[in-house]
Amino acid sequence: MSSVPIDTLAHIYQHENLSSVLPDKFEADGMIFAIAAAPEIPMPETWMPWLIKSASSAMVDAEVNTLADGLMDGLRAHLQAMQGQTISLPPRCRATKDGSVQDSPVGAWLTGLLFAHQQLESVWQSAWEKHQQGAVRTDVTDKECAEKRLSRCLKLFSTLANVELAIKQRSPQQAQALKENLNLLWKQLPSVLRDYEHLAGELAAALPNQFEMYTKAP
Repeated sequence: MSSVPIDTLAHIYQHENLSSVLPDKFEADGMIFAIAAAPEIPMPETWMPWLIKSASSAMVDAEVNTLADGLMDGLRAHLQAMQGQTISLPPRCRATKDGSVQDSPVGAWLTGLLFAHQQLESVWQSAWEKHQQGAVRTDVTDKECAEKRLSRCLKLFSTLANVELAIKQRSPQQAQALKENLNLLWKQLPSVLRDYEHLAGELAAALPNQFEMYTKAP
């Protein structure tokens, strides 16, 4: 197992035919992180096409298998990192001195996370409904708390994924406040990523043990 999950994708991106159909490596890793963190992980035939930006008629069956195996390895690596309470943000994903992320690894990684989360919205909703059905009673306070936690996570991810856009979308006063608090927001990112994972885990508590399903040796 590599020291960080993104390392499991290295051999895919060294292959021209494979890397040509995929997004930026950091964006792909962010997507796989969100898929691994989902309350209920969809089947590979559902989520793998999300990472294919273009079809390639030049790919042979062996290459398709290599691509699928590599993406599954990435998913397993993220699941094991989550089980070990290790933050999966790649080491190179750091903000610049001015807090900007334009064309940077961390911007691509968070963009990938947000894209995959958008695809998984129905999965999160379904997991919440199952969680509520399995509860002895409906705790409205807990629901509101969970919704606020998820909203806080997504808001931070969205802001840091494209700081320049976030500043433009705010009033001058709000933009200045954001600039002044960027360092604090970046410091919060690891703990917010943990909360995103933990929230998914809480919703998935009554579901099948997906970690075992996806980390068993082939």
